[in-house]
Amino acid sequence: MTAGHLDSLRRIAPLAWPVFVGQLAVLAFSTIDTMLIARHSATDLAALAVGAAIYMTVFIGLMGVMLAISPIVGQLYGAGKLEAAGDQLHQSVWLGLALMLIGEALLLFPEPFLALSRTAPEVESKVRGYLLALACSLPASLLFTAYRGFNTAVSRPKMVMALQIGGLALKVPLTLLLIRGAAPLNLPALGAVGCGISTAIVMWAQTLIAFALLRRDPFYARFGLQRGGLHAPRPAALRAFLRLGLPMGASILVEVTGFTFMAIFIARIGATAVAGHQLAANLVTLLFMAPLSLANATGTLVAQRVGAHDAADARRIGWHGLEIAVLIAALLGALVFLAREQVLRLYTQDPVIVAAALPLLLWVGAFHIGDAAQTMAAQILRAHHIATAPLIIYALAIWGVGIGGGYFLAFSQAAWLPASLRGPAGFWSAATAGLILAALGLSAFLAWVHKQEAQA
Repeated sequence: MTAGHLDSLRRIAPLAWPVFVGQLAVLAFSTIDTMLIARHSATDLAALAVGAAIYMTVFIGLMGVMLAISPIVGQLYGAGKLEAAGDQLHQSVWLGLALMLIGEALLLFPEPFLALSRTAPEVESKVRGYLLALACSLPASLLFTAYRGFNTAVSRPKMVMALQIGGLALKVPLTLLLIRGAAPLNLPALGAVGCGISTAIVMWAQTLIAFALLRRDPFYARFGLQRGGLHAPRPAALRAFLRLGLPMGASILVEVTGFTFMAIFIARIGATAVAGHQLAANLVTLLFMAPLSLANATGTLVAQRVGAHDAADARRIGWHGLEIAVLIAALLGALVFLAREQVLRLYTQDPVIVAAALPLLLWVGAFHIGDAAQTMAAQILRAHHIATAPLIIYALAIWGVGIGGGYFLAFSQAAWLPASLRGPAGFWSAATAGLILAALGLSAFLAWVHKQEAQA
């Protein structure tokens, strides 16, 4: 690592580590759910896997649209236009309320997703209850996304981190209580549904505290956020949000559905297969928090430098961030690969579920490197307000190669196909190939963008 890389790392790290800690707290929501449900029943674990896949498919796309606030505010902040940056938060609230209507309809009427998963009736009833609880949390989750994106863009991620850690502290006892029930309180054991209810309670608590801070913390006064009520919606600002946010949301949706539809299709194989996939998926998601935090921090710095009209520094910090993320991903992937059986036993002692998950972890190292590179390159492009080209690359690589190829491998009856590439492993091998292709495509496009800027 060169002196230039170390200098970039010193700039990235103060923004990245609070995002990393905060995202670990958020991921711990699902990790806690998975660990507790794995000890409760295989049926509830299967319901959690399918329900979480459906919810993430819905929420992540909507969240991606909301996160257009980060590159928009980042450039305004870099240009010193603070009140204009503050107005974008008001506009994002209106956008979140509109997106909420779409999300609620999909969560309350999940028939298309359930038809794809072909879950058993006892699993389906639990999935419906879980999604109903998360439908109640969706408005709070979208509004908190706006608050998080704004704070990241103005280099203040520690406040978000504090709220996310506080949410985790509330989530743990609530989830334990609702999953197992409490006879003295006449509270029945709710299983997977209890996970959804506890998440809804925590998200509303976080969001209400966040917006109270906007009104009281002096830091936000310079953005005009403590004068008057909610600004009226401005069509021009909302159109700008959508121009960037829709392809951003669609890109993130393609990326996530490449993962979550694996759970839906693997559910056709059986409850044990999808339970094993859930453990592997949760582990890969945990690893992803490191490159995601680096990408958020790097994207913030790039957007601010673009807003300040310092293109050379924007290019430098972007490339250094990409190279650092790939190096860290390679180290983490190798570590998990070497200790894969011990890691799985932290989730459950059930030998059947461990045996189902173990072959999937053979793909973790390459999967994680591709994941790290693609998310960093995509975030840098978004900092330049470029989102449509990445959407095309994602669709071809992740849907075409990942989902299409995975479906063929998993369910193929071809005699020439080795058994090690059938079933859930088929999806994981194809998903790994898709992520690597996406990483290469996005990185090449980023290089082309930088070349065009340098020649302008």
